[in-house]
Parts: sequence; structure tokens; C-alpha cells
Amino acid sequence: MLIALKGAPRPSVTTRNGSMALLAVGLLAVTASASEAAGRKGWREANASVGSSHSFSGKASYYGNESGSRTASGQRFNQEAMTAAHRTLPFGTKLKVTHSGRSVVVTINDRGPFIRGRVLDLSKGAARAIGLTGRGVGMVVAEVQ
Repeated sequence: MLIALKGAPRPSVTTRNGSMALLAVGLLAVTASASEAAGRKGWREANASVGSSHSFSGKASYYGNESGSRTASGQRFNQEAMTAAHRTLPFGTKLKVTHSGRSVVVTINDRGPFIRGRVLDLSKGAARAIGLTGRGVGMVVAEVQ
């Protein structure tokens, strides 16, 4: 909080607005250069914990009634596409998902699942390809490709 002293000159509104504009431009420049540096690195370098040998297992489910709505990546959801939702993997990550000896390669394009204990939400097409649609939920092994 600024306290105006009697007789002390106050900066004009134009000067204050100009200072704020310079500060904003400076912050934008720093943010832009940081994102350019991250963009120059591949997603594997930016996400070192996700290597080519990274795999995980757990319960997966599927979803398919949201066709046409936007995914977290901005793509339109297509229930027949080979896609999946994961909480943290970068968009565009390819996963080989195996259930009961059947495998499918999916691309991460959404966030989820939001039910405790589940590791993936598959599109209906991907779930059908590995035989997961009967029960709706099943154990899978997923490997980053």
C-alpha cells in the first residue's frame, strides 16, 4: 500500500501504467523463452521418467458415450479411435496395452481415469480390440512405445 506524503510528488497514471506494461512484457518474454527451450527438447527429455522401457499395470476401463466432445488435448473424441486417457502421460504418447493376451496400440489424448484404482480409460474401439468391453473393467499391462 502506498502512502502519499504531503508535498511528495505522486507518479502520474501514465507512468504507472507504462511501468506495469513493461513488467508484463518482460514476464511474457521470460515465459516464451522457457517454453521455446522446452519445445526444442523432445517430450522424452522433458519427461525423463517416461522412457521407452516404461511399463505399468493396473485396472483399465473404457468410455464411449462422449463422442464428439473435446478431449483434454483439444481433439474431438471418437469412440472408435485407438485412444486412451491417462492422468499424467504426455499427449501423443503411444502405449501398447495388453489384456488377456490381446494387444492394441493407443495414443494418449485425454486425462483420466478419475476413479481410484484405475490406470487407463480406453476408447470403446480400443477396449473392444482387446476384449475388455464384456466386463467393462479389467487388468491390463501398458508399455510406452
